[in-house]
Amino acid sequence: MPKPLSYCEAVRRMDKNNVHVHYHDHEYGFPILDDNELFARLILEINQAGLSWTTILNKKKNFFEAFDNFDIGKVSNYKQKEINRLLKNEGIIRNRLKIEATIENAKRIKSIQKEFGSFKKWLDHHHPKSKEEWVKLFKIHFKFTGGEIVNEFLLSTGYLPGAHIESCAIYKKVLKTKPAWARI
Repeated sequence: MPKPLSYCEAVRRMDKNNVHVHYHDHEYGFPILDDNELFARLILEINQAGLSWTTILNKKKNFFEAFDNFDIGKVSNYKQKEINRLLKNEGIIRNRLKIEATIENAKRIKSIQKEFGSFKKWLDHHHPKSKEEWVKLFKIHFKFTGGEIVNEFLLSTGYLPGAHIESCAIYKKVLKTKPAWARI
């Protein structure tokens, strides 16, 4: 049985207009400095649970529009009216548990920001950790964050290595941005 392709190898075989190509080449594995963008990535990973990443990438713009560009302050203040609006929005994943986790996680990030100054500083404060340690930490602090969600969030934001294989041209571009995993 042939070895499965890495994400990098699979993307290289895709049409240049495929949503994965842009994500792979410009977002995946690159450090994110902005708390709202980190929050967005976490929520997109949560929404991917049980679905394909292609579905999430195709709905990404809709998610940003539906959740006020993932403004942590705004999302943390969502009430039942906003939940009802989101449950009717066909452009996103209409899962009540994921929507409620998004709002609760925004509230939790606000608490983290008060204590650490930012979500990014909180992540940096806890880095480096093993995947297992990160999963335990996230399960304590956030809702709807299992092993795969945490792993992909940390890979995609540069806290864990492995987003790109070394032979991938993007690997060197990511290294130039000094991701957290390369600074240990």
